[in-house]
Amino acid sequence: MNASLRAARTPRSLLARLAVLATVATGLTGLSSVTAPSAHAAVSASTGSRVVAVAATRKGAPYVYGAAGPRRFDCSGLTKWAYARVGKTLKRTAQQQYVATAHISARSRRVGDLVFFKTSHYGSVYHVGIYAGAGRIWHAPKPGDHVKLAPLWTSNVYYGRVR
Repeated sequence: MNASLRAARTPRSLLARLAVLATVATGLTGLSSVTAPSAHAAVSASTGSRVVAVAATRKGAPYVYGAAGPRRFDCSGLTKWAYARVGKTLKRTAQQQYVATAHISARSRRVGDLVFFKTSHYGSVYHVGIYAGAGRIWHAPKPGDHVKLAPLWTSNVYYGRVR
């Protein structure tokens, strides 16, 4: 059976899942910078990959302040929603999520870990995303934007592993 005939017989939901898996596989090329799991490795590498795949299904969803899905998100709403789909509970705000995670170094980060952005003056967390590998994150950036995969634009970030 040729590829076009197989694609015609394959349900759209399966094709969408395959596209998500391809996105995740592309993000996993950054694994050379990942180290062995730490003592705080509550979320396994496979769970991290699943979280990234779940977040990828929301690509293009609009940012709405205070929204937690499934069609609209703010940054912490996206992380909370994606982790809930793999059986993990997160608090609602980026600051609360930061406090609840095991803080890890950039060298210890893995696909699926949370990436936090803090203000320089007060040290409070103002944004969160999901590390997708290869220096990229899934996040809901700001009003007028949408959920997307984006390169990390600064190295001044903090990483947290969901327990």
